[in-house]
Amino acid sequence: MSHLPVRPLTAHPSSALRGRVRVPGDKSISHRALMLGALTVGRTRVTGLLESEDILATGAAMRAFGATVERTGEGAWSVDGLGPAGLLEPEGPLDFGNAGTGARLAMGIAAAHPFASTFIGDASLSRRPMGRVLDPLRQMGAEVIARSGDRLPLSIRGADPMAPIAYRVPVPSAQVKSAVLLAGLNIAGITAVIEPVATRDHTEKMLAGFGAEIEVGRNPDGETVIRLEGLPALRPQNIEVPADPSSAAFLIVAGLIVPDSDIVVEGVLLNERRTGLLEVLAEMGADIAIENERRTGGERLGDIRARTSRLKGVTVAAERAPSMIDEYPVLAVAAAFAEGRTVMHGLEELRVKESDRLAAVAAGLAANGVECEEGSASLGVTGVPGGQGLGGGRVATHLDHRIAMSFLVMGLAAEKPMTVDDAAIIATSFPGFAELLAGLGARLGEAKTPARGAA
Repeated sequence: MSHLPVRPLTAHPSSALRGRVRVPGDKSISHRALMLGALTVGRTRVTGLLESEDILATGAAMRAFGATVERTGEGAWSVDGLGPAGLLEPEGPLDFGNAGTGARLAMGIAAAHPFASTFIGDASLSRRPMGRVLDPLRQMGAEVIARSGDRLPLSIRGADPMAPIAYRVPVPSAQVKSAVLLAGLNIAGITAVIEPVATRDHTEKMLAGFGAEIEVGRNPDGETVIRLEGLPALRPQNIEVPADPSSAAFLIVAGLIVPDSDIVVEGVLLNERRTGLLEVLAEMGADIAIENERRTGGERLGDIRARTSRLKGVTVAAERAPSMIDEYPVLAVAAAFAEGRTVMHGLEELRVKESDRLAAVAAGLAANGVECEEGSASLGVTGVPGGQGLGGGRVATHLDHRIAMSFLVMGLAAEKPMTVDDAAIIATSFPGFAELLAGLGARLGEAKTPARGAA
């Protein structure tokens, strides 16, 4: 898979970010729309698809499995699928680049077919552990050949037949749950997933929309139980992908911390398991309003208005993590401008993202004058209202798009410019991010010389 050249970028102190914008389509829903389209006989049409490197990698993988995946216009795609049992053996490796979600969910699809599929990725993805997804797939009968530690490259071959299982997810993970359910589509009988802690539920909602026989309830212990009947006759759908709340988060925080700003981000997904950041920001005193609320495809969405606010530090409980795991880096940036100390708990999952995000955030903050304390699964940030003295550092992104975007946002509100060592990686999830910010009034420029304090 091709990658763009390294592109350092500097964010300069800015003022008065203003305007209405729409961020790219939701990444989680975009992955699932292409996959379920490939598992459905007939043509599924998707509008608002996120056309990022991660999603294009998923589209290429579905083509390798035999589905026809075509772009019909800007954000508009069609998928002609082959049904849950109709996929073909890929002729070559499936290259997922930096797409952890795409790779893990596709492993569930591949594991339920009696042929070999090989998964590869870039340097960052090849360091990320896959064991938590592979363990239940092995229990279903799949054979896995992988590097030490269950890392890419790896190959999966499904048994014939596979066996349905009831799997209790040991660590909250929508990716693990989704991989098991996607495998269960091609397995006769009931596949069940038990979640002690509920995670984002896009897979369940979309499976129901495609006509799968799926039930979601609770057991006597209060755990969420999802039961899926295998070998369903899925029905093609027309899917509108809402704007990604994880991408909207960067614009929302920019609107809160850059002086005299007033930004509206349109059509953002407001799934109740994805709104943790909005809830925390409200507790911090953020001036955020939801306008034009509506529903599409079973999901709630609305326009989010963010205006410059005087934030205060808060404690974020570990229970919040499943609803905002990707938003902690930009929350840490908001905390850097808040009055007092913000402490975030339950961050162990950040250690195994595209980078060790917890370490990368702490290093980036420290390199730019922010007092912070990194724990094994926590982060404490002491804010500087107004950003006086902050900035001037260079941040190592570690091939992580969210680290790059978070610190570019920080640089817009800091006293001194800040540089990220590679903004090209942002294209994995948010193509056109820098251009969109500039259209709102942000001052961004190509970095010509290294800044002090490399992280």
